[in-house]
Formats: sequence, structure tokens, C-alpha cells
Amino acid sequence: MQLKFSHVDVLVAQLETACAYYQQMLGAEISTTQVWDRGGLLVRYAVARLGQERFMLVQPLAGNLKTLLDQHGEGMIYRHCYSTPDIELAYDQLLAAGVQPEDENGQPLARADLQSPAGARILWLPKRFGHFSIEILEQQSIERFIEGVFASPT
Repeated sequence: MQLKFSHVDVLVAQLETACAYYQQMLGAEISTTQVWDRGGLLVRYAVARLGQERFMLVQPLAGNLKTLLDQHGEGMIYRHCYSTPDIELAYDQLLAAGVQPEDENGQPLARADLQSPAGARILWLPKRFGHFSIEILEQQSIERFIEGVFASPT
């Protein structure tokens, strides 16, 4: 499978506070605030960018990530995210290896349902090590999304 590192996702309790901190301390460029709302998972998030490096600051409002934040506190890197030029090929390769891709709530994900609320086609590997998750995104659509959230007026 052809993968390239994309970003990490970090839980925060107050999105604006976290964004201001990383902007002030690291000089990070902060994207517009985005909302993900699907299947009982509701989060607000922003992308922090340092040159080519980036991470997403995620404030959960409902769902499994809210429970994770409430139980373990903020600052947890709970997900590594990778991109691939062909998300359908990655899906097929995972199935062939005996791995059922999942959605953001840990439910089996059909190949026809790879579209996300953010517009990027996406899948997750089943969690095998505690709360740690791996996400795979279609490279072209995640890059287009990232550029869009930085091009939008704040």
C-alpha cells in the first residue's frame, strides 16, 4: 500500500485556546474552524500548519471522542493520518489482508461509503492498541481540503 504521512489529530478541550497557544508559541498558521457531524460524532477542529508539517486540533462535542476527552483529558494524540493516491485500492488491499476498514465510529465501512463530511474520501483501520487510531485519506482530496481551509477567510 502506498502511504504518505499527512498529520496527527490531538484532542483539546477549548479549540480557540489551543489554536491561540500554538499560533503564539510556534508561529503556527491556523485554519478556519471546521465542523464534523456524522453518526453521533460531533467535533470542531482546526488545522495548525508549520511549513509543510501540520496537525489537527480537535474539540469533541459529542460521541466517542468526547468520551475519550472526558476520560483521559486533552493533549492526547489519538490518531496518525496517512494519505494514499488511490483510496479504493487501499480499501481493497486491506480487505485482501483480512482487515475490515471502519468509519469514525468503529463500524464496518463499505467501499461505496468512503466520502466524509469534510469532502475527502477516508477510512480507518480497526483500533488494535488502546485508543490509538490510523486514518487513511485520499491524497488529492485531503490536500485540496487543507488548501481550502487556509484559503477561506476567517
